[in-house]
Amino acid sequence: MKITAPYLLFLGDATDKLSIKMAQGVADWRPDLCVGQLRLVGCEVSAGLQDMGIEEARDKGANTFVLGFANCGGTIDTSWVPYIIKALNAGLHIVSGLHDKLTDIADIKRVADEKNLQLIDIRHPQQKFTTGNGVKRTGKRLLTVGTDCSVGKMYTSLCLEKAMLQRGLDVDFRATGQCGILIAGHGVAIDCVVADFIAGASESLSPDNHDDHWDIIEGQGSLSHPAFAGVSLGLLHGSQPDTLVICHALGRESMRGLSKCLPPSISDTLTLNLNAAKLTNPAAKVIGIAVNTSSVSEDEAIRVCEKIAKEFHQPCVDPLRHGVDNIIECLL
Repeated sequence: MKITAPYLLFLGDATDKLSIKMAQGVADWRPDLCVGQLRLVGCEVSAGLQDMGIEEARDKGANTFVLGFANCGGTIDTSWVPYIIKALNAGLHIVSGLHDKLTDIADIKRVADEKNLQLIDIRHPQQKFTTGNGVKRTGKRLLTVGTDCSVGKMYTSLCLEKAMLQRGLDVDFRATGQCGILIAGHGVAIDCVVADFIAGASESLSPDNHDDHWDIIEGQGSLSHPAFAGVSLGLLHGSQPDTLVICHALGRESMRGLSKCLPPSISDTLTLNLNAAKLTNPAAKVIGIAVNTSSVSEDEAIRVCEKIAKEFHQPCVDPLRHGVDNIIECLL
């Protein structure tokens, strides 16, 4: 799945900042891929980009019109269809990370076919995958794993890639979710792959490479989450990670979306993931802990990370607040 930049990000009439995570992620991490954003009347949020119309964006080089939101239910509102068709008529490909498929809307598909333009439903991979084989691949791999969903696995992965590139290392971010795919421009939405092929799809995501090349693989879900552990395990086995970074968010009283399910400890998460990783890479090891400390002050964040680092004898940082140099030193 490959996406052609630059992008015009469509925010529609969104009113909730969290609902535009597709747009916000690419605006944060790949602003050079964005020419601007299109907001409708009633939109109360922004990705921090210049507002512009479809024709202006096309004239500034936009190639793809991105539905930059993730609404409840993942539906494509009928009021957005005219804007999607207008973008197609302007010669732009369309990208959506919603559950509703662009290709299922007759008017959109007709115009896209007429214009020979792509309709890319990121949540619905079209590739043909095989089952995993567990054969060791060349190159090196790091996988981010978590105590829960939405604890910072993607942001940690991107921080690692950015810092490693700044050091002149040979490294690639490998996207496994819709936001990551938009940021990277390619990848596999691993949670939408048929269960038997998750490990195989993960193998294809990070193929053989040079001995000094690192693939930083974006983790998904959590082995401790009753709803999403299957995806996490398939990704873990197929990635064959040489190294793991444990991601954790402070202040969680329950697993995301499951009020009666308590989150696991960092210790249990480390043990669980490391044991599972050793099925396809017996040499796998944990080389750091990344903590989302956004719920506490800077001083408290430093104190917490120092305490965790001392307890586990591992570098522990908030990637956004402290950077990831300590983890990279351990990696190298």
